[in-house]
Amino acid sequence: MSVRPAWEVQEHEGSATTAWFEVRLAFTDGAHVDVLAVVRDAGVSIEDVRAQPALSLDDLAGLADWIEAPLFEVCGDGPTAAGEGEAGLRSRRARPAWPRGVEGRWLVAEEYRAAQEEGADPVLAVMCATGHSRRRSLRLISQARDAGFLTPRHARR
Repeated sequence: MSVRPAWEVQEHEGSATTAWFEVRLAFTDGAHVDVLAVVRDAGVSIEDVRAQPALSLDDLAGLADWIEAPLFEVCGDGPTAAGEGEAGLRSRRARPAWPRGVEGRWLVAEEYRAAQEEGADPVLAVMCATGHSRRRSLRLISQARDAGFLTPRHARR
């Protein structure tokens, strides 16, 4: 992930500052998301998003959580200006550890099927749920298939 300052505006004789940042999420398979985000006292807002491939609505809803920590690291005082302590920020953005083994494979299959039923991209749904890259998520999906939690690819025709 890369974060670059775009521009900054000071309002009312320097009492409040609004900063815009260009954020790029690049995945190993070539997929990427470009975001123009605004950091204010109230938190992070997203002004513009461009993604290849396109994001589902669920992924779009989780995008602010993905970029919040790196943005606050770049601008330094974001979490305290938002009125929450460091622990509050950590608990909100921290992703629970994804279970390993049979339980993890079963949860991957659940996420995958739920996205399929909603007409969303199931791989992106698994990426969002696990916090892993596209390649790692595809590997988890394959393991769920091998465990029998998803139908084999050749049977879907």
